[in-house]
Amino acid sequence: MGAEVTVTSVNFKEEVLDSALLVLADFWAEWCVPCKMVGPILEKLADEHKDKIKVAKINVDQEGELASQFNIVSIPTLLLFHQGKVVKQQIGAVPRPVLNDMIKEYL
Repeated sequence: MGAEVTVTSVNFKEEVLDSALLVLADFWAEWCVPCKMVGPILEKLADEHKDKIKVAKINVDQEGELASQFNIVSIPTLLLFHQGKVVKQQIGAVPRPVLNDMIKEYL
């Protein structure tokens, strides 16, 4: 079930806040090189933990209201949602071990 899903203001509540799974929200943009570096790592995490986590892809150029709501000023920004609440944040492109550490206590 866990996978990457495109999230907009229309489906944010359903896909992120009401999710039974842990949600790693990736605030990104098409032109962002560091975002493109993190993308494949997130895909692998979603695939490996598919019953426990979903990656929510939120394009800041298309979803400025969501980005503003969560005070996103630099991308990529990753927010970890557990039971509808932000429990961790990571700004910038980071290697896989950092992302593993970010999610492991909630898996």
